[in-house]
Amino acid sequence: MFMPDGARILFATRPGTAKLAGAFPMVWKIATFNVNSIRSRLGIVQAWLQQNKPDVLCVQEIKCLDADFPFQALGEAGYEASVCGQKSYHGVAILSRRKPDLVRRGFGDGGPDIGARLIAARIDSIWVFNSYVPQGRSPDNPAFEEKLSFFTRLKELFMRDHSPSEPIIWAGDINVAPEDNDVFAPDRMAGKVGFHPLERQALADVAAWGFTDLFRKRHPEERRFTFWDYRLPGSFHKDLGWRIDHIRATECVANALIDCRVDSAPRGLPVPSDHAPVLAEIELERVF
Repeated sequence: MFMPDGARILFATRPGTAKLAGAFPMVWKIATFNVNSIRSRLGIVQAWLQQNKPDVLCVQEIKCLDADFPFQALGEAGYEASVCGQKSYHGVAILSRRKPDLVRRGFGDGGPDIGARLIAARIDSIWVFNSYVPQGRSPDNPAFEEKLSFFTRLKELFMRDHSPSEPIIWAGDINVAPEDNDVFAPDRMAGKVGFHPLERQALADVAAWGFTDLFRKRHPEERRFTFWDYRLPGSFHKDLGWRIDHIRATECVANALIDCRVDSAPRGLPVPSDHAPVLAEIELERVF
């Protein structure tokens, strides 16, 4: 059941049928994927998990209540699921090969409800935050202020409950392209939602707390996108995209990075999500 953001809760994940590994891997993989309905894209997710075998997958826009989440199917694929769901809209989940020892959702600050958009889990001694940041609609819409507030509240959460010296990963659909080479037409997109100076600054403010953009750490100049709008004809085949899905990490994790890449192949499948997964590989022993 969806719980309001103001009610911070700690809870155990629903038991699955996953067979958990007895030892931690040397190469630890974490990915993020806005699936745009977990039930509609379940086959794509299952195939991607089988091919890439991440230790953790953060998914956004699951678009279902907790009770309707496909726990059994993903458990049979080898994954525990920690879920923060909502009927028809939003919703986030963290899939992990080993059961988290702690899970929480929402900001826990007593602030206004913004839907099922934030879940965190401590897995293999790393805190993983999975966020689906509001899109914002347009700079003159009240939803844009809600988007900026999301970033403010997230930074306050990190400042209140954590330290940059901890191993922390912040991943998800951030809904902001931070740099000019993160959108297909920066001049045309300037000032529009997703590429507005205020939201780019809001993202930078959270990052300044202590997060490194893992994709940019390995690929400082590469022009790669993670989202291609359904509404723009031929956007994927013409590569008219945005890089709005991110994996960011504190210094001890970033220093152990092996690689971070975008897998655009699922976006080219029949009936795809409009996003592609981002996958990072970490040398776990170097984190601690």
